[in-house]
Amino acid sequence: MTQHEGTKPSPPAEGIAAVDLSRRRMPGTVAPTGHPSGITAGGVPEIRRALTGRDDTGKSVFVSLAAPPRIITYESLPGLVFWEMYATQATPSLTGREPDPTPGLSNLVAGPGETRFRLVQFPPPPPEGWKPEPGAFEKSFQEFDAKTPGFAQHFEKDNFPMHTTDTVDYGIVVRGEIILELDDGKTAHLRQGDCVVQNGTRHRWINPLPEPCLMAFIMVGGRRAGG
Repeated sequence: MTQHEGTKPSPPAEGIAAVDLSRRRMPGTVAPTGHPSGITAGGVPEIRRALTGRDDTGKSVFVSLAAPPRIITYESLPGLVFWEMYATQATPSLTGREPDPTPGLSNLVAGPGETRFRLVQFPPPPPEGWKPEPGAFEKSFQEFDAKTPGFAQHFEKDNFPMHTTDTVDYGIVVRGEIILELDDGKTAHLRQGDCVVQNGTRHRWINPLPEPCLMAFIMVGGRRAGG
């Protein structure tokens, strides 16, 4: 008998959730039925957030294992999705009993000393020859501003979606490919698993493929020199 043969994991203590993530698939992959797995009825990838904390005895527990409390889609920007996963607005006290700040955030851009954690799905480019209807940009910008508070003011209306925030952003390409463009047209073509550290610089994201690109971002608020 080997060291592990015949042993079984201990059952979870009462009141503590036992979570099995071994059968999870990457959203959008093909299930045995031949249909995409992890896709909601509205076509948005189903992504779960495991949020931990502590119980009355100080033991670590799962506070929730469910969809994040704030998922943002846009009628005028189909395919663009923001999953707001979590945020900190000051130095965390780490009691394990803090209320989730995500649903009530009035600004999705991290201020000095704050953090934001999100996933973003970038839609594929429009078909070749596509032209927006008159007033479409203004409508899209208004919806983006209303649903993603704090972001729109950082975007350039005359060169959308170029933007600059006073943050350091850690980005990871979870699925697909993305092009990061900086000043003077300088670009980097990033693929699944590639990472980027965005040091408060002017940039935009371009999806070059005919399928969505999923990225994870951790935004750390800073203070620009001289500001």
